Amino acid sequence: MRNEADTRALLIDPKLKEAGWSDFQVVREYRYTLGRVILEGNRVRRGEPRRADYLLRINEAFPIAVVEAKAESEPAETGLEQAKRYAQDLGLAFAYATNGHRILEFDFFTNSSRELPGFPSPQELWDRWHSNSSLVDSLKANPGLFRDRNPLLYPYGSDKRPRYFQEVAIREVIKRVMLGRRRILLTMATGTGKTYVAFQVVWKLLKSGWLKNRHPDRPARVLFLADRVVLRDQAYNTFSPFADGVNEPRFKIEGHPPNLTRDLYFGIYQTLWSPDEEGRRLFEKFPSDFFDLVIIDECHRSGFGTWREILDHFGSAIHLGMTATPKQDENVDTYAYFCAEEPDVPLDPDHPERGTWRPPAYRYSLGQGIEDGFLATYKVHRVRTTVDAAGLKLEDAVEQGAEVFIPEDVEPREVYTTPQFEREITVPDRTRAMVRHLAGLLRQFGHMEKTMVFCVDMEHARLVARLLQDEFGPETGLPNYAVPIVSEEGEEARRALEAFADSSKSAPVVATTAELLSTGVDVPSCRNIVFMKTVSSPVLFKQIVGRGSRIDPATGKEWFRIIDYTGATRLFDEWDRPPVSRLEVPTGPQTAGLVGLVYHAQTGEPLPGARVSVRVGPNQWRGPILTNEEGRFRFEQLPAGSLQVSVDAPGFAPRALRVETLPDEVSEVAIPLKPAQKKGGKIRVEGLEVTIADEAVFLVEATGQQLTLAEYRDYSRLEVLKRAPTLRDLRAIWLDTDRRRAFLGELARSSVHPQVLAEVMGRLEADAFDLLAHLAFGAPIRTRSERAEAFLNREQDFLRRHTQEARWVILELLDKYRVGGVDQLEPEVFSLSPFREKGGAVKLSRAFGDLKAMGRSLREMRERIYAEETA
Repeated sequence: MRNEADTRALLIDPKLKEAGWSDFQVVREYRYTLGRVILEGNRVRRGEPRRADYLLRINEAFPIAVVEAKAESEPAETGLEQAKRYAQDLGLAFAYATNGHRILEFDFFTNSSRELPGFPSPQELWDRWHSNSSLVDSLKANPGLFRDRNPLLYPYGSDKRPRYFQEVAIREVIKRVMLGRRRILLTMATGTGKTYVAFQVVWKLLKSGWLKNRHPDRPARVLFLADRVVLRDQAYNTFSPFADGVNEPRFKIEGHPPNLTRDLYFGIYQTLWSPDEEGRRLFEKFPSDFFDLVIIDECHRSGFGTWREILDHFGSAIHLGMTATPKQDENVDTYAYFCAEEPDVPLDPDHPERGTWRPPAYRYSLGQGIEDGFLATYKVHRVRTTVDAAGLKLEDAVEQGAEVFIPEDVEPREVYTTPQFEREITVPDRTRAMVRHLAGLLRQFGHMEKTMVFCVDMEHARLVARLLQDEFGPETGLPNYAVPIVSEEGEEARRALEAFADSSKSAPVVATTAELLSTGVDVPSCRNIVFMKTVSSPVLFKQIVGRGSRIDPATGKEWFRIIDYTGATRLFDEWDRPPVSRLEVPTGPQTAGLVGLVYHAQTGEPLPGARVSVRVGPNQWRGPILTNEEGRFRFEQLPAGSLQVSVDAPGFAPRALRVETLPDEVSEVAIPLKPAQKKGGKIRVEGLEVTIADEAVFLVEATGQQLTLAEYRDYSRLEVLKRAPTLRDLRAIWLDTDRRRAFLGELARSSVHPQVLAEVMGRLEADAFDLLAHLAFGAPIRTRSERAEAFLNREQDFLRRHTQEARWVILELLDKYRVGGVDQLEPEVFSLSPFREKGGAVKLSRAFGDLKAMGRSLREMRERIYAEETA
């Protein structure tokens, strides 16, 4: 019976060819992931990549099926589940498993399998795919686009091949455009190439001619819309293949008057919102149907609120939203808007009673990117200062000798905790303690590693940058070791940002910021993300973590650290699982009413002209309306239930509250607004002793667990004891080469690594055996050098039994053991210097008698090095 390789070559390949699949359409050994980056201490290794035996493509741009091959002697059924998993990863409709004789097919359109006499032809699979994908009507309406001009089949627009998940995202967006959908959402983690996906979508839609069908009498036009100049410019550069050297279809919108002669426009909300001298805003000077497709970058942050009017103006266009954050309560409006045309699917297929939701066109999470090896994994250091751990009472600070400065208009709290630091109360000594600790970590990790520090505000960012510059500037000789990047406006700020993002430039090393670097700025070489600000928003937290998630081949970066001084990492979750929305949307007849009064919280005076809005569902608001001269407002025809009311007025802090409305009744509410706090009204505490209260390192490895140092030690101890219940058992395993390697392999698969334990215990020179023995049995820790010295002092009789040349071999082996451990006492070492120059194992074995005698001496040497453990 043939093995798998022969089965492929002699049985499966001919059957594919017989069915009409050309070599161009068949990709053998299709590896579509890189393998997860697994941390072992500060070392990394790659997990196994996922690989399909065959990928079948209609053409270069459209994969359609996978084939899993099994050896001729194995049942074809053993490969079907694997083939289905690969097909689901790749977003394909057909999966096949075969042993060269029997061919099994799984059809994801019908969710059923069947046995076939042969493989379907490319044309048959294509016909089945497009007849089941609901695209038949759109293709009939555009017969010229059936094959040659079909955007799904149109070639990609650059030499860079999309990764598998990018191909799926591109196909899912184009399918929805072809189906006539006008609102589409992509949710893809930071660093996974959303802008590149958008470029490929636009390339295929424009070059195939499909988008022009919306307005055949004029060229198709696209607007890429962002809220930051740097994001606009990154997109402009990504779309550079459209510039062919003769024509330049791209245009940056930078002010009045509008240019109406290009095809691809790149702008930011702020520019489009800007008025001319007559008060007319720039976006209003574009005809409302000027664009066929509007791409909204970071749409969770910028698609609503003040600038929503811009999207409404271009409402007839297709709107493609892109975000790096999953559905959360704070961005429910975004998902409601862009996913309104998606079908409802169960939140949990096993529990349909939990309700439904409308997912985006495609999702690719940070966790999946790490699992696939396209994104960097991470290690978390969680640190607290004494004032963060215990809180700060002003009277306690005074008793300790600190000076407290309280502005006249501020009423102090009884206790200040982490969320208030640097917002309501500034404690420079706390910041100095954090910076001193961070400087120590950077010296330990590498003080020239690119680092982002997220601070509370611009003042805080400037202070942290100054302290770090004072710490490292003199020793590095760099005047810009640490810089605050608090604005992207101005030439100096742009130069600092570009230099920090450039992997080839050594400075700036540290960038401190409040918000600017949290999204959109690509710094692949960044190895440290530091939280010195409190973060309560899961969306913002994920955006910030994404700044470190890119792998950087230029600098060898495959993982990064999150250094958390404020507890931000509590927001970690599995964001690829759709959350259950906690917002209940009122249903039923809309017969409730709401009246209310808005007044000054301190004086009781009514507030005329306050803006009041009522949220009646996701992305559904009534208002805003303005309060009358008596500060009153009224809403009618509201749904009954729990509604959110939002109120704001110039000079006052905005408020959001929930009110209960009843059917056929008018509810009443009084809403006090407090005056907005003036900037600069912070309490200041100087001269307070602040130190680090506690610190823990969380290790993210093959298990996916996040463990403190103590937890990791306990976990590792139990894993060792499972396999070696006594110290005698451990030694017996250690002295047997095959058993030792199998033992260490099992520990590694359980995420227990001697290198990590050496780092955790602060004993980098210790022998791996001693680390495990100490962890599991409390044995004393010895270094390899100590064991080598003990061997020399104790085993002179053993050495004298050998010839001079044999003793030379033993002593050289002992030196190698000092450096590399017990693996240096194996026969493979004789292929290395200095043994290679002496003729290798065969020639050197003569000094022992023969190869068997030399092997016996090596085994005895291992036993004697570890002899004291028998006691």
